[in-house]
Amino acid sequence: MAKKTADRDRRAKIAEMQRQAKAAERRRTLLIIGTAVAVVAIIAGSVAFAILRDPTRPPSGGLSTLGVAASAASCDPATNDKASGSSVHVGPGTEQPNVTKVKYSTVPPTSGEHFGSPQYPSRSFYTAKDRPAMETLVHNLEHGYTILWYDATATDKQQATLNSVADKARASDATAQKFIVSAWDASYGAFPAGKHFALSHWAADPQDTSKQTGHRQLCGDISGDVVQKFIEQFPHTMAPEPNAQ
Repeated sequence: MAKKTADRDRRAKIAEMQRQAKAAERRRTLLIIGTAVAVVAIIAGSVAFAILRDPTRPPSGGLSTLGVAASAASCDPATNDKASGSSVHVGPGTEQPNVTKVKYSTVPPTSGEHFGSPQYPSRSFYTAKDRPAMETLVHNLEHGYTILWYDATATDKQQATLNSVADKARASDATAQKFIVSAWDASYGAFPAGKHFALSHWAADPQDTSKQTGHRQLCGDISGDVVQKFIEQFPHTMAPEPNAQ
């Protein structure tokens, strides 16, 4: 009888030890899982925080909401410049092949002699490293494009905003995809003091394309609201050659 009691007690102790071992193993497993979940959450939070703080991240919203308010952009009124150079092509393949750089009468140009082919953009934003030639972009102006220029002071955050402005402006009926943002080439002249962004458009009377005027608007900061008003005032249809690509 005593032997049976001892065996029963031994089996009970073994069962209790096994139960405690399984419980400890469950606690270790739960601790590992909890730690892993916490690490993943911390990493995900850090990535999300970094993305939100990334100055190169394009902002969201409609065109008029991008950048600063019009009242805070320090913009001059749009100009009315005398236009010239319509259909005057220079550079290789033209009657003036040795003309490789045109001296324009305004900064930025709103009209003038230009290279034989415009830029056919697969994208709408260009940096100082890949911008098309000035004479090429002036040809785009002749076709009804609006160009938004930015100088070397533009920050990463402002360039991200410009990228979004380019996308939103191209989607507008006023531009019909004819909108380009390009880094300004200071060898063609300096922007006035305090101005770092400029819009330009080569306009013509749709009923009489011989009546042409250039328009510029220079600003101290980038404002989607200003861009919206400019492209609506000077749409792609107001150009010497609005039907050309």
